[in-house]
Amino acid sequence: MRLFSLLLIILCVSSAKGSHAYSDEIKSRVDALGFKPHKALYDIRMVGARSGSQILNISGQMFYEWQPVCDAWISNHRFNLLYEYADSAPMRITSSFSTYESFDGESFNFTSQRKRDGQVFEELRGSAAIPPADQPGSAVFSIPGDLDFELPNGTLFPIAHSIEVAEHMKKGDKFYSATIFDGSDEKGPVSVNAFIGKEVTPEQEELDYSALDKDLLDSPARRVRLAFFPLNTKETTSDYEMSLVYHQNSLISDMLIEYDDFTVSQKLVAVEPVEDGCQSKPEPPESLDQ
Repeated sequence: MRLFSLLLIILCVSSAKGSHAYSDEIKSRVDALGFKPHKALYDIRMVGARSGSQILNISGQMFYEWQPVCDAWISNHRFNLLYEYADSAPMRITSSFSTYESFDGESFNFTSQRKRDGQVFEELRGSAAIPPADQPGSAVFSIPGDLDFELPNGTLFPIAHSIEVAEHMKKGDKFYSATIFDGSDEKGPVSVNAFIGKEVTPEQEELDYSALDKDLLDSPARRVRLAFFPLNTKETTSDYEMSLVYHQNSLISDMLIEYDDFTVSQKLVAVEPVEDGCQSKPEPPESLDQ
């Protein structure tokens, strides 16, 4: 499962790498959007499968957090999922994925690990760079050691892409397309088409306010649909698509992810704000370690 997320940005006003003018520009942009760093917990459930699919059910949780540190944004994802099959024993897949994206949008580090029933079966690690001039960038994996990609001119890292999508949403635009690289798999950069719908009101009666920060939830929201197209294959159809409720402050309160064989929902069950991470970093909830 690709771990790209349309999520969540704010600037740490500190001795960030790059020029102060650029930092001031980014700060002005994210302040205008009202983005809030936070950590969130989502319940994941399979809600549909194509005829003939061997997957009977998928269930579990995803923990996500993002926050500014002294010169970059960091994000952490943790998945704990149980896959149930028609013709084989259930399988528990756990994964972790972390990124470090510089405020100037020019450098990006990523690391991920996936386990099947406690045994590591996939590990990725590497870095990417995008020059400030109008020229292609590059992504180089240290694990596996023989993998690298050229990043087309204009490629964005995830947080830079999130800023762009949010700004198009705020302006009332209906469509935005870009190339992004997030390091979450071995497929390289992808083209992402964003279709921005009407403003919506989340079904608050379904939300447990004891575990959700009301101030974060009260932000206006729109429906956004994302379609992901791999650049390094001859495929002309989307790899997968997402429909989500995206709040103006960057919170995602509902998500539906459609793959070829099945569809899963991702429902927000807990969220709270996160402070500046320059000195410390919050720990994920214990429920994901069970």
